[in-house]
Amino acid sequence: MKAVEISQFGDPQVLRLAERPDPVAGVGEVLIRVAASGVNRPDVLQRTGNYPVPPGASDIPGLEVAGTIVDGDAQAMAAAGLRAGERVCALVAGGGYAQLCVAPVGQCLPVPGGLSDIEAASLPETFFTVWSNVFDRARLASGETLLVQGGSSGIGVTAIQMAKAWGATVIVTAGSDDKCAACLRLGADYAINYRTQDFAAEVRRLTGGAGVDVVLDMVAGAYVARELECLAEDGRLVIIAVQGGTRSEINSGLVLRRRLHITGSTLRPRPVAFKAAIASSLREKVWPLIEAGRIRPVIHGTFAAGQAAQAHALMESNQHIGKIVLTW
Repeated sequence: MKAVEISQFGDPQVLRLAERPDPVAGVGEVLIRVAASGVNRPDVLQRTGNYPVPPGASDIPGLEVAGTIVDGDAQAMAAAGLRAGERVCALVAGGGYAQLCVAPVGQCLPVPGGLSDIEAASLPETFFTVWSNVFDRARLASGETLLVQGGSSGIGVTAIQMAKAWGATVIVTAGSDDKCAACLRLGADYAINYRTQDFAAEVRRLTGGAGVDVVLDMVAGAYVARELECLAEDGRLVIIAVQGGTRSEINSGLVLRRRLHITGSTLRPRPVAFKAAIASSLREKVWPLIEAGRIRPVIHGTFAAGQAAQAHALMESNQHIGKIVLTW
């Protein structure tokens, strides 16, 4: 099969199209003929040597795919209601940038009705991440307010739509007026241009000083202290990336007085059973919303697999709104 591999750690040009042996599905797995592969920030981190591959995972980058099941564990597929020839999208721990990819049965979901393979490939990584962190860990509920840092990112556009579907008020930050406008079109109630406005002051103004119930943070670093100032009593801060650095200095007194919760997670190294439970929740509670058109994929652009370097360059430029997808 053809696959995009990392020839050495470095800039986007280290990505190259190569020949690799076809993978073989094992117990509890399916083999997918990939039509499209989602591009995500962790792929960039892996390419630069800052996101080690979990033990046992493929060194080929790519954490989400969509395509057709060609083979697999018949018993596991039958138990999951899947069959050869069915179109699915899947979350994987690696190996997504390839014509063939092995995925655990529990991490596969049927392509929602009406979606193309390109649209389906944009779903797993962000939807699994948002569900696990915003709804499972941070327990966002109807009537609460969510602040999303980086509302125009793949994670951001997913969080906006899912939170609105759950009846939450959504405030986002973004790095330009155009990105803010895009977030508002997706349903965000308020958008703050963090380059021209103090997001913490704006959040306090927009909430009448009460603060937000949940913050979804992809920055960390110095942002954490300011985000704690944005939280209402019993507020929850969930950190899913550290683009601003791993060290933060916080006001512990504020945490005590407002009974704040600080949490975070990474999804890639979690066991299959954990991810399968998320997949089950998504299939039951979110997939019907996608099929009804209440939540929709947001695709910024597509690239042929051989143009993976250009796709990564776009990701690093931060000029995109929504997802970037490779096609095979």
